[in-house]
Amino acid sequence: MYNVNDVVVYGNQGVCEVVNIGTLSMSMADKKKKYYTLRPFYHKDAAVYVPVDNVTSVMRPVISRKEAESLIKRIPDIENAWIVNEQERETQYKTALRTCDCVELVKIIKTLYRRKKSRIDAGKKVTVVDERYFKQAENQLYEELAYALNIDKSDVSSFITGALKGKAVKE
Repeated sequence: MYNVNDVVVYGNQGVCEVVNIGTLSMSMADKKKKYYTLRPFYHKDAAVYVPVDNVTSVMRPVISRKEAESLIKRIPDIENAWIVNEQERETQYKTALRTCDCVELVKIIKTLYRRKKSRIDAGKKVTVVDERYFKQAENQLYEELAYALNIDKSDVSSFITGALKGKAVKE
């Protein structure tokens, strides 16, 4: 169970702070159930209500700075997630996004980045589906890394690039 002020990753909502735990007075809410009230870290005007006994969506603590730095160092060794069949590939992307697993998100990003580059080099356009999943995976990963590293989300890409080139990155 989480406590008020804990910071978690919740499904496609990303990094959230637990701002309240208790019953809800909304008409659609089960009055006997307790709910987490989550405030998405990057969408402060939103609120998400999750039953404390929720088992359908992933909710987990945000990775630590040490885990984030370790993940970034491992990026070159993380394999692609390529599947030839487009339907199976899209299913795998959806599943990876739902797991909120940073390694799975890196796989999607690497795979789609290479596919995008290959298509552009061949004079083709990037598919809408690829672009959508790339942006979703990148957003989820960058939100969590930004929080864990205590940097602005817009600085995550340059932080990763610097870290992989072995440069000291300013905080």
